[in-house]
Amino acid sequence: MTEPSYLTATRAGYDSFAAEYAEAAADELGEKPFQLAMLAEFAERVRSAGAGPVADIGCGPGRVSAHLASLGVDVFGLDLSSEMIALARRTYPGLRFDVGAMPDLDLADASLGGVLAWYSVIHLPPELLPAAFAEFRRVLVPGGHLLLAFQVGDEPLHVSEAFGHEVALDFHRLRPERVSDLLEDAGFRVDARLVRGPHDPGTSETRLTERMPQAYILASAPA
Repeated sequence: MTEPSYLTATRAGYDSFAAEYAEAAADELGEKPFQLAMLAEFAERVRSAGAGPVADIGCGPGRVSAHLASLGVDVFGLDLSSEMIALARRTYPGLRFDVGAMPDLDLADASLGGVLAWYSVIHLPPELLPAAFAEFRRVLVPGGHLLLAFQVGDEPLHVSEAFGHEVALDFHRLRPERVSDLLEDAGFRVDARLVRGPHDPGTSETRLTERMPQAYILASAPA
């Protein structure tokens, strides 16, 4: 079976600049208090439910998985890019990281207490979002929790160069209202929605810049 072109292009792009991306993103979480707050709330809900591990889907170099682990969450990471997974395993040898891709997850039904998709659904063609959200619902236990992060907008962004590498990456910006509707269609209850403006790094040396508003949606699978 031929692999969809978006998967091939996304994998190749992130494989090519895995090391550079990891370096640029190393301190990114600490610069953005709103996203730390959403991750903390997600971690608290998952811990309180005590219903199973969290899958960080699209984990990249593993920094968010490691942050959740520091908050007491039983977490493992999945990513399309084998280079990202190799880097995450070297950086965080105490955590589990596996190669995996949306929307079809190689995970058992009702096997997770939480799903984190941190800027990963942005690489899915929008017509595949319902299938991805249905998969998230399938793998979550009743009472499990989901946290999404994505850029806000209507027009996709095509990137042909990143970190000095030629790539062919599409970033699909999304409207929080539309994402909320799709989550509810998939059987989720939307518990919180936050939209913030682009982060100004000021004198920070980070190379991950933001030009668009950013959104976070916290949802749960009703018991």
